[in-house]
Amino acid sequence: MLKYPMKNIFWILLFGLCFTNSVFAGPPFNTDDPEPVPYHHWEYYISSINVHQANSWSGTLPHFEVNYGLFHNMQVHLLLPLNYTSMQYQPMRYGYADTEVGVKYCFISETDNRPQIGTFPIALIPTVKNANFSDAKAKVFIPVWLQKSFDKLTTYGGGGYWINSGTGNKNAVFAGWEVQYDFSPLLTLGSELYYQSADATDRQSVVAFNVGGSINPSEKFHFIFSVGHNLINESFLSSYVGLLWTI
Repeated sequence: MLKYPMKNIFWILLFGLCFTNSVFAGPPFNTDDPEPVPYHHWEYYISSINVHQANSWSGTLPHFEVNYGLFHNMQVHLLLPLNYTSMQYQPMRYGYADTEVGVKYCFISETDNRPQIGTFPIALIPTVKNANFSDAKAKVFIPVWLQKSFDKLTTYGGGGYWINSGTGNKNAVFAGWEVQYDFSPLLTLGSELYYQSADATDRQSVVAFNVGGSINPSEKFHFIFSVGHNLINESFLSSYVGLLWTI
């Protein structure tokens, strides 16, 4: 386990609060917002998530995500992951993991005096037989997200509960908060701090952070990225890189 001096944690949090914000939520961060894709509009992602722990790498290579504004204040969501694991002195394993589906619904609109509030239930559905990346048990995440914008600054967060069925698994709590800032039409930067309780009997709870953002060559095309690290318990380094196309 890595130990961080308190002054280091202070500077990490200060960076997160002072130099972060973005027009996008969720990817490339774990924390999401309550704002659905606009009515009859689309978001397409092709991305890769990577996690390094001790002598192993794991993640998606790549995963494909689609969001569509089906109704006003509501989007539907689909994510198709191709997962990999690579351990020292062992061959890399590669294959399809569980399909992710969800619905994001905003039930309170933002005003000058109140935040936007919504929910984004997600289900992981076993779709292929693959013991390397699926335990053949469905999993569900039920969150509540809030967001408030101040000109170029946006902050959002919240949390939810994972129903994590399967042998050796545990239900878990996730909570996170992010702050983002639009430095220019070309560049948005942000960071998040998040917590997740142990999701298996052989795992520990995690407090970690990510910093990242988006480079926006146009209104429709965006390069999104983040890097992160744990602050307590399980030691890991994470990254996210992806392309987003909005229409």
